[in-house]
Amino acid sequence: MTTSVYPTPYEMLRKWAAKTPEKVYLRQPIDRVAHEKTWAQVHDEVLRFSAALRSLGLQKGDVVAILGKNTAEWFISDFAIVAAGMIPAPIYFTAGTDTIRFILGHSGAKAIILGKLDDVEAAREAIPAGMITISQPYDTLPCDHHMTDLIAANAPLADVNQPSMDDIFSLIYTSGTTGNPKAIVTTFRNIGYGAQSTAEHLNYSENDRLLSYLPLAHITERAVVQYAGLYHGCTVSFTESLATFPEDVRNASPTVFISVPRLWMKFQSGVLAKMPQKKLDWMLRVPILSGIVKKKIKAQLGLQNARIAASGAAPISPAVLHWFHKLGINISEGWGMSETTGMSAVNYPFRKEKIGTIGAPPKGTTLKISQEGEVLIRGDGIVSQYHKDAETSAKTFRDGWLHTGDRGQIDAEGCLRITGRVKELFKTGKGKYVAPVPIESLLAENPYVEQICVTGLGLPQPVAIVVMADQGGHNHLQESSEEVAGLAETLKKTNSRLEAHERLSHIIVARDPWTIENGLLTPTLKLKRNLIEKKYADLISKPSRNPVVIEPSL
Repeated sequence: MTTSVYPTPYEMLRKWAAKTPEKVYLRQPIDRVAHEKTWAQVHDEVLRFSAALRSLGLQKGDVVAILGKNTAEWFISDFAIVAAGMIPAPIYFTAGTDTIRFILGHSGAKAIILGKLDDVEAAREAIPAGMITISQPYDTLPCDHHMTDLIAANAPLADVNQPSMDDIFSLIYTSGTTGNPKAIVTTFRNIGYGAQSTAEHLNYSENDRLLSYLPLAHITERAVVQYAGLYHGCTVSFTESLATFPEDVRNASPTVFISVPRLWMKFQSGVLAKMPQKKLDWMLRVPILSGIVKKKIKAQLGLQNARIAASGAAPISPAVLHWFHKLGINISEGWGMSETTGMSAVNYPFRKEKIGTIGAPPKGTTLKISQEGEVLIRGDGIVSQYHKDAETSAKTFRDGWLHTGDRGQIDAEGCLRITGRVKELFKTGKGKYVAPVPIESLLAENPYVEQICVTGLGLPQPVAIVVMADQGGHNHLQESSEEVAGLAETLKKTNSRLEAHERLSHIIVARDPWTIENGLLTPTLKLKRNLIEKKYADLISKPSRNPVVIEPSL
């Protein structure tokens, strides 16, 4: 057992409130106007809300759930729960009734704090009678108590909880692709290491500006943005809505921008919608125009001041990373898991020759590959158990190593390359095993393909299902269209780079995008492969002589 000691979240909040009390910490846009809170204000509100939670009869060790979109009040709620000695259990704001009900019951939550929500009915049906409910200052469900009133009515908490490193910091519920989510028991040592090592590895400073918009129920946003930002005194801005997102990014002008493959591909398709690839390539070749084009695109994306751009949560195609590199946007791909408390490896400082890897781990984390090709990891960020699941804990955490379930390779410089999930391997009808992720990366070299799922269990050859970028304009794709011809060429090029048993028989073009709302993506935008395969089972099972098949209209 390690004996490393890290500052607690409250100690870091107190530090910055004392060192830079008037510096803006949180920027919350409301009706397109930024409402700012200083370090001193946040510190005061956290202590008052902590006292309020105690006044409601909640005890040290009680679990308090948080359900809502990213806001300044979400941060304050989380910090207050921890300072009061309670255990936060964040829930994805996109979660349905069954998931919310499961998490509240499984965690044993005594209270829930409700924030901005698109679907209040899901929460209304899931919250049991008698549970303490508290509303943040946004349109949400009617609650027993209002956060603003509680803060105003209570003096700052005097006896802030002083946890040991092995005390429970939070329950982190995974956004699993199958079944009920697992609850990961994260300790103060885990979050202390995760926040501090991330901030040091990425050279965070109090001059950095972060943007919080990815789900805070996911460990990446919580560790890499919320807590790494807290530990190094960064300013954090939020977004108001999907409609205002581009404007919010530009207004925040982040120096560090963390995103996911789906959004980077959305950015790419947005650029190409205004400037076709051939025209863009020509302009980038003309020296006098190249700089102007790059500067304009960065400004439109709000990334003109971003010293770090990063991608995580799911694999991103090297082709996408090379495409952005040509624009002067160097995206460092990172990797981590809820079980590793955030970032465990990242290609930073960015190295073009390491595109396709996720770099090396930060100091204090060790990686190795098992004889079966599975990535194993250990260090202070690694948790040791799942809540109420001894069997899975015993299988996953063995001899001090976390068995990640990811397949990978480590090169001579210690950089990790993820080649897929152990459980994603499928066996074709010819008895050959196929890893879908490398094939999907090759298909993603076509910039007009936005989502890809390669499948083929029991089939003679694998099949790819794709969603085209700007789906709204592709509902009437014809097999003779230019896009389909491009897909056929992509298929030919991809197959030329694959082993015989990996080659795709054809590509199926789906009519509708895969979203969280239709249940085909997790809250962290990962594919729910089993559900995608089920949805397109009839099309997948039909042989085709054509290289591209378009899903029939209903």
